[in-house]
Amino acid sequence: MIDIVSDSSRKLARAWLWLGLMALIGSGLLAILLVFSRTPGIQDVFPLKDFFRAALVVHVDLSVAVWFMAFAAVIWSAVGSGAMPWLGWSGLAIAAIGTVVMTLSPFFPGAHPLLNNYIPVLQQPVFYASLWLLGAGFSLTVLRALTTIRLDHAVKTGCFLGAVAALLAMGAFGWSWWTIPRIDDDKLYHEVLFWGGGHTLQFQHALLMIVAWFWIALERGRPPPLSRRALSALFWIAAVPLLAVPAIYLMVPPGSLPYMELFAKLMEWGHPYMGPLILVGVITLWQLLGTEGHPARSAFLASFALFAVGGVLGYMIRGANVVIPAHYHGSTVGVTLAFMGLAYVLLPRLGYGEPAGRMARWQAYVYGGGQLIHVLGLAWSGGYGVQRKVAGAEQMLTTLPQKIGMGMMGLGGLIAVIGGIMFVLVCLKAMWPRRA
Repeated sequence: MIDIVSDSSRKLARAWLWLGLMALIGSGLLAILLVFSRTPGIQDVFPLKDFFRAALVVHVDLSVAVWFMAFAAVIWSAVGSGAMPWLGWSGLAIAAIGTVVMTLSPFFPGAHPLLNNYIPVLQQPVFYASLWLLGAGFSLTVLRALTTIRLDHAVKTGCFLGAVAALLAMGAFGWSWWTIPRIDDDKLYHEVLFWGGGHTLQFQHALLMIVAWFWIALERGRPPPLSRRALSALFWIAAVPLLAVPAIYLMVPPGSLPYMELFAKLMEWGHPYMGPLILVGVITLWQLLGTEGHPARSAFLASFALFAVGGVLGYMIRGANVVIPAHYHGSTVGVTLAFMGLAYVLLPRLGYGEPAGRMARWQAYVYGGGQLIHVLGLAWSGGYGVQRKVAGAEQMLTTLPQKIGMGMMGLGGLIAVIGGIMFVLVCLKAMWPRRA
């Protein structure tokens, strides 16, 4: 069991959890319109083509960048000592302001969307200000994590290495911004600007996903079948590819073709280093299946299934079609489900109520099942040539298989939205103040 060692750590973790939930609520509201804008039949009734791209930018940034980093901060705050609380609260305040500014940015003039990978942007000063604020807030949080996490447990080692990955990612974003020359092609510029840091962040997310798996297992009385020292060693092995991040920046000019290729190879060759940890996760999950049903156990199972599907689809990408979002939806949803499960475990540890009831038990299956249908629909459609990042008539759905696949995508997306709403409601019910 992982102890939360101080009351200040508990309060800071609670505050970060609230920020993460608020980001999910905003992202979920936008997701409903996004699904409508690409579902056959509905897309013709609601002419949302122009809204699609601007909404997609904020939806992705809230549901991935803000939610993932906010929950990472929950983890780092919970496992860290109570030292330097001012640094933690400063990071939270700046990140919260950045989240509000990002949410409001589409309502300001000149919100031209660019759907580049990792961190899509709205080309406007207000949105850029939100990115700087979020970057500053999360950077302060990462620095505090690196100085307050003690490596006295294998899970804490994983938390620390996740913070190392985050520090390298923040450094990569800054290095790219400073060195990559500005060009007229805005989309290409932003693609290469976030390329190195975005690839590096994937290691943070994957490491913390596995941390969540093992933490859930520990809390449910089924620890991983390895000694703490052996498990810590596997975390260090999984983090070895991070050494390549500064090496790439030093060897080749940021933004060049070799730079793009090397980071793509880092994803392909680096993530298999996590294979031993994932194998331990499989064994741990098998042990956990024999325990009494709990919302966190359901989330662990759904997380592993979606992450595995996303990983397999990553090796099936051929061209710029919707197999690409099928891959990253599977992988990122795997991370999201792991964080949802860990949230269920942490709620009572943070002073809130237990996530109880039928809704809590079924939430992960509804969300994960909807996302699985969504992902398989995208993968099916990609096999029939449906292109990514388009909506409405631009999708050119001319054949029955294309329409079936995108119909699956729409149905799965709506089910997943319901599952996301269920998660927020379960958390809010447990977090709502109770009368004596």
